[in-house]
Amino acid sequence: MAFDLGTPVNTALLIYILYSIQRIIFPSSSVPKTVPNEFKNGYTWMPKAHPPTLLFQTYTPKTLAPFNGEDGKRILLAIKGVVYDVTAGRNFYGPNGMYANFAGRDASRGMAKQSFDESMLTPIDQPLDKLEDLTPEEIENMKGWMEHFSSKYIVCGKLVENDAV
Repeated sequence: MAFDLGTPVNTALLIYILYSIQRIIFPSSSVPKTVPNEFKNGYTWMPKAHPPTLLFQTYTPKTLAPFNGEDGKRILLAIKGVVYDVTAGRNFYGPNGMYANFAGRDASRGMAKQSFDESMLTPIDQPLDKLEDLTPEEIENMKGWMEHFSSKYIVCGKLVENDAV
């Protein structure tokens, strides 16, 4: 079966292929006269505003406390000395969220023990929890949460003792 240009189908296909190759090799450089309809109102995937930049810095329990998401502010929490910006998860960590008690606090013990109780949180005017009484399973639990947070949220600082800064 040979390629016969005498048949109209083969001729049409050859012309279409040559036209397509020409469009790829020599694309049009003219600017369209009208804006396509789908872009008249702007791009829908672009955010309305860029979130303010948050630089990596050192926090203490007292300086971390205001970042609890109230009044639309950023939400930060710490696990084993690493501070995460969890503002993107406002539904979980913001006011009235399931994990709201961790916002602006060191959540290490609570994450390790899988507990949301207030008793898992060290008061902000006391030294950081050394976590010395955790079982190996609880430590692995905490490490799992750290991996989860590191892959999902921005690491924005480190947590140190109140008198260290």
